[in-house]
Amino acid sequence: MNKFNEYAVVDLGSNSFHMVIVRNIDGARQIIYKNKKNIHLATGLNECNELSESSIQRGIECLALFAERLNGFPPENVRIVATYTLRIATNRHKFLNEAAKVLPYPIEIISGQEEARLIYLGTMTAESTNESDTKFVIDIGGGSTEIAIGKGNNLKPILVASRPMGCVTYTKHYFPQKKIDKDSFLQAKLAAEQQVENLINIIKKQNITAAFGTSGTIKSIYNILLDLGVNDGIITPKRLDDLISYVLEFNDFHAIDYPSLSDERKNVFVSGLAIFSGVFNALGLQQLQFSPCALREGVLYELIDGPNYRDIRETTAESLSQHYNIDERHAKQVVKTAKYFFSQWKDQTSMIVPHSVESILYWSAQLHEVGLKINFSSIHKHSSYILKNSNLPGFNEEQQLLLSTLVRYHRKSINIDEFPYFSLFEFKHIMAMLQILRLSILINNQRNTDLDLNAFQLVLSKEKSTKVTLAINKHFVENNRLILLDLEQEKKYWKAVNDWKLSIETF
Repeated sequence: MNKFNEYAVVDLGSNSFHMVIVRNIDGARQIIYKNKKNIHLATGLNECNELSESSIQRGIECLALFAERLNGFPPENVRIVATYTLRIATNRHKFLNEAAKVLPYPIEIISGQEEARLIYLGTMTAESTNESDTKFVIDIGGGSTEIAIGKGNNLKPILVASRPMGCVTYTKHYFPQKKIDKDSFLQAKLAAEQQVENLINIIKKQNITAAFGTSGTIKSIYNILLDLGVNDGIITPKRLDDLISYVLEFNDFHAIDYPSLSDERKNVFVSGLAIFSGVFNALGLQQLQFSPCALREGVLYELIDGPNYRDIRETTAESLSQHYNIDERHAKQVVKTAKYFFSQWKDQTSMIVPHSVESILYWSAQLHEVGLKINFSSIHKHSSYILKNSNLPGFNEEQQLLLSTLVRYHRKSINIDEFPYFSLFEFKHIMAMLQILRLSILINNQRNTDLDLNAFQLVLSKEKSTKVTLAINKHFVENNRLILLDLEQEKKYWKAVNDWKLSIETF
């Protein structure tokens, strides 16, 4: 039987939903299907960032159509990512719950910085540049704009940034009647410049030698320049200024008359042009070329080539470890203990924990002491804050939130009511990982690098898997009496959680 060789990526953007399917044959990718639906999800956000019922319904109807084409795809061949609007929607769980009814694949909400990283990856795997180039990439979406900078042939950017300005949200704010006037355009342009104000000096110092723009807005600018007779389509300051002058001569969005500009794109083009102009001028770019590859291509690259490349999250975890001067030997011992307990736990339950959850357990074990650099007191809170608010390349938003949540409750009391909502992970799996993490860290409190793990046996209750017995070799206990005191306190923390119980035995 041939291995399934089709891969699908779905991008749930603020303006449109895209699906692309490719066939992978001997390392060559062949696009066999594309679909794009203009959903304008961002227009459904109110002042409290709640999505309207109608915008949710539009999105779900589109996903139901996509699901028909994805029928029969194995889960490992599909990746669905959501960006700005679902990042900020306060009722996104409603959308995700409805989506789960029509689409049997998880939706990953990615951070703006992760989006920028993937856009850079997608662009750089398609564009030919010199090894000495410092490369700049900008993508103007419906709700946010992503910027990334990298050097040479390295596919990992050295700078990523995301700003809450997009062609849908700026249309709503600065051009509510879809009328064109110079004052509104300048306001939108200045607002965009203000958004990148703190990046100007940082980016100028990089001495950009190759600049690329992706997304519908920049594609439209490129195509209009071709309409105007600019053969190479390269965007320069003069060409951009001329284009703006031409556009400002029209009275409203739908009066804009260029052969390449669709009626659908006219709804958001002027605001997108204002954002691009503001960023282009503020950063002092001299020329920029359109690239047709961006987020979806970056996600596809990792989806297809992922097994052949080192997990980017491993690099992220190592970088954090080095930055916060983590005790590497201790961290490795805690990870080793977590793997040991997880193996025992898995052998005693029919519950199947996805690898994505298991791996976050190990990264939690590795990174639980990042907050030690701040203070040992409340280290669990310091570490959690760092992990929640740092840029963690390779982690989607929920993976990062789960990582910070496990670390937040790796010691002291546990308040289940404060746990955040997760759509990608099951609560019972999170509880199991948290128990394993707490015990793994606790028995390594003495930082004994030659700890004999065979001295410990994890036994799950047949009645409830959250009721656990930790059996300890009596000879070990005789030489490590402090551990019993720690475990007695741990039993009290567990007792306060509904359906949790920790028992201690010796053998």
